[in-house]
Amino acid sequence: MNLKKMYLISATLLLLISFVSCSSDDDPEMGNWVESSSFDGYSRANSVAFVIDDKGYVVGGYDGDDYLYDLWEYHKDGDYWVQKADFPGKPRSAAVGFSLNGKGFYGTGYDGDDELKDFWSYDPATNTWTQKADFGGTARTDAVGFAVSGKGYIGTGYDGSELKDFWQYDDVANEWTQSLGFGGNKRKEAVVFVIQDKAYLGTGLQNGLYQKDFYEFDGGSLTWKRLKDLDDEDEDYEILLASGIGFSLNGFGYITGPSAKLWEYNPIIDTWDDRPDFEGSPRQDAVAFSFSDKAFVLMGRSGSYYFDDNWEYRPGEENDEDD
Repeated sequence: MNLKKMYLISATLLLLISFVSCSSDDDPEMGNWVESSSFDGYSRANSVAFVIDDKGYVVGGYDGDDYLYDLWEYHKDGDYWVQKADFPGKPRSAAVGFSLNGKGFYGTGYDGDDELKDFWSYDPATNTWTQKADFGGTARTDAVGFAVSGKGYIGTGYDGSELKDFWQYDDVANEWTQSLGFGGNKRKEAVVFVIQDKAYLGTGLQNGLYQKDFYEFDGGSLTWKRLKDLDDEDEDYEILLASGIGFSLNGFGYITGPSAKLWEYNPIIDTWDDRPDFEGSPRQDAVAFSFSDKAFVLMGRSGSYYFDDNWEYRPGEENDEDD
């Protein structure tokens, strides 16, 4: 090969490399945060949120002075709030909740003096609360709750020490049974999200240390499966935190807080990617709504400052910090 041909080949390769690099740099960053209608009630943290059909509900929490018992309904399509029937039990924070068979369920938590184990349901059709069978485990705070395969679950948390037990709730029989063993570490202040009827659990604290193990729970087979740890060096990510928030949308899971960092989980390949940072102030003890077409992160606190803002995340939209 003569020098002229070698020069032409080298120049062509350099142009291709330059084109690919420029194209990669110019690709838009996908994922956009848009501020929605702020919460109509008091600013707060450590509330509980659940979704029934196309409406989101927020109940309880702590505003820096008082433990709360009010219930609010969010209309995602009209982007507005309506106050509903107050919760009739003890005001509380750091409780758990989930939706199941057209109703919302709410229990455990802390009232300023004691951990709690009472359990209640809310019926949006009648705007009424009904007390149900007490939670089957010990009274606790900072647990997680979710519903899969027609049953509700509450587990982990703190009752004087960290916990790892899980309990299943049957709303037809109104009874609790201890679920099959969870093989992960004890923890409090973990996050959980649900994708296609499977729950994903991770993060949290045990003995003051962040927990890195991450698990999938299959409600059909009642089995836990350990997934890749949350500090995978090969994949170059580290998601070690407590008091964050998890949500799901379009088949992906998300974790954010207490920093503004947002992580997206792909359950098909069991890996995480970073996405555009949460555009509200960094916070802990927030809540989230996950609808079929939209997801929101709202409220929470930073130190002694409590928030009342509400942010929608749009994964299919180009990132725009100025909208």
